Amino acid sequence: MRIEENYFIQALHTFRMPVYARWFVEYDRVDDLVSLLHSDLLQHHPFLPMGGGSNLLFVHEHYNGVLLHSAIRTVELLSETDSEVFIKVGAGVVWDDFVAHCVAQGWGGAENLSYIPGEVGASAVQNIGAYGVEVKDIIAEVETIEIATGQPRVFQNAECEYGYRSSIFKHALKGKYIVTAVTYRLQKHPQLHLDYGNLRSSLSGDHITIADVRRAVIDIRRSKLPEPDEYGSAGSFFMNPVIPVEQYEQLKVRFPDMPHYAVDEAHVKVPAGWLIDRCGWKGKEEGGAAVYEKQCLVLINKHNARPDDVVRLAEKIRRSVQETYGITINPEVNYIG
Repeated sequence: MRIEENYFIQALHTFRMPVYARWFVEYDRVDDLVSLLHSDLLQHHPFLPMGGGSNLLFVHEHYNGVLLHSAIRTVELLSETDSEVFIKVGAGVVWDDFVAHCVAQGWGGAENLSYIPGEVGASAVQNIGAYGVEVKDIIAEVETIEIATGQPRVFQNAECEYGYRSSIFKHALKGKYIVTAVTYRLQKHPQLHLDYGNLRSSLSGDHITIADVRRAVIDIRRSKLPEPDEYGSAGSFFMNPVIPVEQYEQLKVRFPDMPHYAVDEAHVKVPAGWLIDRCGWKGKEEGGAAVYEKQCLVLINKHNARPDDVVRLAEKIRRSVQETYGITINPEVNYIG
């Protein structure tokens, strides 16, 4: 176990802004986590479990609490049949390393989620998704520790109440449990999901493999998102809004080229990046923060941004979209005070 005080965490969150944490604690065993939860440090100070820091926006330059980071990086094949495998992965495993491992083994289900930053534990909390696939589609169960008692609890997929970029861990049980491992169910004879966005058009040939899909997804994401050594960012800053079909039909009269994706019979999803782009925000700056030129869904740390710069820019964009389209867009990024 590792404990640091007054720790500079610029390299530990993907916005790469100069932020200090009062304490930073890293553990690599579940027993150590349980001990920490009973310690004076966590009993008397606020604390935040964090993964790769890819979905966080620290809104101040000092976090006056304890950042908890899992270094549990085990990968265990639990069972397999002729058609599927169950693999248990520690919360501290880098998400894309896990995806690469699955593809190398020929196990399908995670390939559309390639190149998403962050770690395995956060995947189960956020219900990460891309190109028509959400991680809920492959999660079997989530192992956790209850913060109040230090007792383990295993959540089956249905208990996690997964929705678009949401889970029970973000709502009803927010701040109640810490994820220690996730078990995924993957397919030996995968069915490919190619009909979202421009994925299919990026692939050629009649015998497309999951490795082909992974390469295509990575290429697409690299074309739209800044590399970490180029600009700090949190990837997609806003969630795509889901609106009633009736509202969409009314908007389409005024904005006939507005794209959408069906969610169910009563709702459609509208790309937030399109809304932001049409409001004229591409490339606009606020202090050191900016809207990325190649993808309006991404806010970047362009010129040594401070947390306030990003907060102000995000709020101005939200107001602009609301005033123009009557649609509320909400951050996918978690604001940390």
